[in-house]
Amino acid sequence: MEKTIYDPVSVLQNVGEKRVEALNELGIYTIADLLNHFPFRYEDIQVKNLFELEDQEKTSLRGEVLADAVVSRFGYKKSRLSFRMKIDQAIIVVTFFNQPYLAKQIVGGSEITVYGKWDDRRKNLTGIKIIGSTSVEQDADFESVYHTNKKIRQKTIVALIKQAYDSYKDVIPETIPNELRVKYRLISHKEAVYAMHFPVSPEQTKQARREVIFEEFLLYQTKMQLLRKKQKKVGFGTAIHYDIQRLKNFIATLPFELTNAQKRVVNEICRDMKQPINMHRLLQGDVGSGKTLVAVLAIYAAATAGYQSALMVPTTILAEQHSKSLNDLFDPLEIRTALLTGSTTAKEKRLIEEQLRSGEIDVVVGTHALIQDTVEFSKLGLVITDEQHRFGVNQRKKLRSKGIEPDVLFMTATPIPRTLAITAFGEMDVSIIDEMPAGRKPIQTTWVKPKQFEHTLEFIEKQLSIGSQAYVICPLIEESESLDVKNATEVYQKLSQFYQGKYRVGLLHGQMKPAEKDAVMQAFKQNELQVLVSTTVIEVGVDVPNATTMVIYDADRFGLAQLHQLRGRVGRGSKESYCILVADPKGDMGIERMKIMTETNNGFILSEKDLELRGPGDVFGNKQSGIPDFKVGDIVTDFNALETARLDAAELVQRPDFESHPDFAALRTAIAFDPMTSESDVFH
Repeated sequence: MEKTIYDPVSVLQNVGEKRVEALNELGIYTIADLLNHFPFRYEDIQVKNLFELEDQEKTSLRGEVLADAVVSRFGYKKSRLSFRMKIDQAIIVVTFFNQPYLAKQIVGGSEITVYGKWDDRRKNLTGIKIIGSTSVEQDADFESVYHTNKKIRQKTIVALIKQAYDSYKDVIPETIPNELRVKYRLISHKEAVYAMHFPVSPEQTKQARREVIFEEFLLYQTKMQLLRKKQKKVGFGTAIHYDIQRLKNFIATLPFELTNAQKRVVNEICRDMKQPINMHRLLQGDVGSGKTLVAVLAIYAAATAGYQSALMVPTTILAEQHSKSLNDLFDPLEIRTALLTGSTTAKEKRLIEEQLRSGEIDVVVGTHALIQDTVEFSKLGLVITDEQHRFGVNQRKKLRSKGIEPDVLFMTATPIPRTLAITAFGEMDVSIIDEMPAGRKPIQTTWVKPKQFEHTLEFIEKQLSIGSQAYVICPLIEESESLDVKNATEVYQKLSQFYQGKYRVGLLHGQMKPAEKDAVMQAFKQNELQVLVSTTVIEVGVDVPNATTMVIYDADRFGLAQLHQLRGRVGRGSKESYCILVADPKGDMGIERMKIMTETNNGFILSEKDLELRGPGDVFGNKQSGIPDFKVGDIVTDFNALETARLDAAELVQRPDFESHPDFAALRTAIAFDPMTSESDVFH
């Protein structure tokens, strides 16, 4: 049988069931996965001059072992291995901790090279590894460092990569079409893979990174563009011929004027819905910008054409909130709504399921309960997912599969810079509400040091005295030895004591059972609790217009996007609202975040800053957000390459011969096998 890089790793020597399992845990299933398991950093292991070293510098030193190593043991399973090494006329001590097995490699009179950390005061090298006795070539200047796990060591990973490269180097495909490789002066992929794993110089690694980054971006973007092409295909989707006059009449009954941004976005969505193609749109809007109203209008439009809608949200509280809003608006119009969550009784659930199957219900709002097998629709035309990054890809896919190619609208209040959204979510159309409703007051944000907290408590009390409510957010639930941060339990006890006899304080955190969380939240919404101490479970969508004060403990522990989400829980009514950041940041980045928060309420400006300061992984939470977790490329620092790949991919997939021409065969095959771009890992 012909070799291909998509062969399973089990074909390699010394890879049995246990090793396959260990590799699988690292996301390595095939030879391609192994070859693409690139180092996350490189160590400079060049032998240095002893007399030019700086204290605590990591380095390699070569010299003569004066006598066999001595191993002494202490504590539980702890050991110290020591020996003296002569370098020119100097004699230093080398110490290895908890590596007694190295003793047999350290023989008096032999030459040895040791990589470790230099202590200039003690003239001692704390060894990390012996060079030349491991996987590293004796004359190599740089060593690759890989992500591993407890079941497999660096040495083993390197040996397997070397074995895979030697066995499969002649069948490593050139995925990037030759015309693009020539255009951008890229080295071959075979050369790039070798240089990434076994670098000779920083310049060589730089060239290899260019090629690898562009290839993974091109793979992803080509898949996105193929999905986009498929979705835009006439006849592939549902044409919802809504009643435009009824929709206009409904808008005219609203007690407020839509913002220009809302009008623009409604037009974009309605145009999509009317087309016989599959709508696949991401709706972004800052906290309080009116995304829910846009969703309501889309649902109403679908209902006028006889289509059902499903709105899936991450929490029961949010589902109940949306359900009430929809009921208030749709009841007079005889649009029938239903609420389906984990709290719905078995009897109610059976009735709702019957009415969804018969078409008696026009719109259902719910949590994960919507994707249960027993939930079936008569004529599902529109699927809306709020805070889409809170759901797994398969959950979103399952809801959509309950209709015949329904239109899909994803909503998020996590602002993503437009250019980045268009590029990272390449298969979607992007709509942005970049304007706040008239009359919405900006939240006044201040930053205070922990020692000023007594004044903060007095300020909260002043707000409570005029009938308002307050949130107090903490990053941890219980005390932690490793982090000196305020915890929710401690703060709850302190505030309960401080306000005893005057105001009631509640506690909310992620370890509580759903029913307990709902009970606490309902009590806060009904003003039975005046202060709510909470962890970040409060972040998404909770609407208590009477809450005017948001206090965030250890605010420097949060990113800007999360701070902005938390701040957005207040300012939802007509009263003046406040956000107080309690923090004593140690580094420049923490100070910068606090300053930015006090300077702007604009989520898009904050998201740009967050990307600059922290990068995409921390901002979006790659594993959840749908933004791919690239192996080498970074969607912020390598944005130009990502955008170039998007434009090239868009041009490639529009070619009539893309699906048949041999020049694109390797690219087509790679897309089919690449887990990052497989059907289970992209939005649809």
